[in-house]
Amino acid sequence: MKLPRRNFLHLAAGAGALPALSRFAWAQAYPTRPITLIVPYPPGGGADAMGRMVAQKLSPALNQQVIIENRPGAGAVIGTRAAAKSAPDGYTLVMMLTGVSLPMHAGYDVNKDFAPVGLIASTPIVVMAHPSLPVKSLADVIALAKKEPGKLTAGTPPPPTINYFAAELFKSMTGAEITIVLYKGTGPLTNDLVGGHVALAFNTIPAARSNIEAGNVHAIAVAAHARSAALPDVPTAAESGLPGFEATFYYGLSAPAGTPRPIIERLNRELRSMIESEKTTKRIVADGGDPIASTPEEYAANVEREEGKWAALIKKLGLKIE
Repeated sequence: MKLPRRNFLHLAAGAGALPALSRFAWAQAYPTRPITLIVPYPPGGGADAMGRMVAQKLSPALNQQVIIENRPGAGAVIGTRAAAKSAPDGYTLVMMLTGVSLPMHAGYDVNKDFAPVGLIASTPIVVMAHPSLPVKSLADVIALAKKEPGKLTAGTPPPPTINYFAAELFKSMTGAEITIVLYKGTGPLTNDLVGGHVALAFNTIPAARSNIEAGNVHAIAVAAHARSAALPDVPTAAESGLPGFEATFYYGLSAPAGTPRPIIERLNRELRSMIESEKTTKRIVADGGDPIASTPEEYAANVEREEGKWAALIKKLGLKIE
């Protein structure tokens, strides 16, 4: 996979000036003290669970403790901005999710201010419905929405979540007039969907999996190019007649730009080994995700593609994401 030039440059920054022997010795010595992993989301959510799993697995692999630091706020901007301003020495890492660059005043550029380490997993947005809603497919949802414009409600966490952008993308692609109802998080959204207070939801698997399995919620379609390992019986949007409707959260690990390349390579090697292990794969799937092992370059390309996709939608629809 060819890496965009600016990403390649910042991935290599800090390493090119070092003699080969020094770089090798640095990589062998690192780390010599605990590492902080910033999770820019509250404790208890999907990103926090993923971050704690990574910390738990990386600590013994690196022979140093990886300490979680939750720094939520402003749609993940506060913690991500803090990570961007940290010393590029390999002792501050950040858990990143798709969408962190979309707020207007983020104060950082994900393509320039971070050195991607690697992908961890993905989890798709799933269109879900209360069982009482007379729909079995996306085609049914679209038909119902067009029959009574504006009457059908769909819940989602607020922007800049991919859930919200998935709802806007769905409306844009189908012309369906649905009323978007914003929730503080996927927990309250799932509760209201189970209670029938909202008819539809653009939700994530971890938040609703137990209710889907119990029949309290109907999973209609997965907004991804392939079915989810966590919900193998639920069709993709393309299989449901809406190709191109894809909205996926990607979890990845990054460091501040300028972090020496040997350190990035060491972290990537340990991260990939962790993700490719059978035990970790099973845990990620059990938590509602799909494991992804990647190179730093592949993750950089993923960030540029996904952030660009949603930025283009924001521009097209004239949305203001504060």
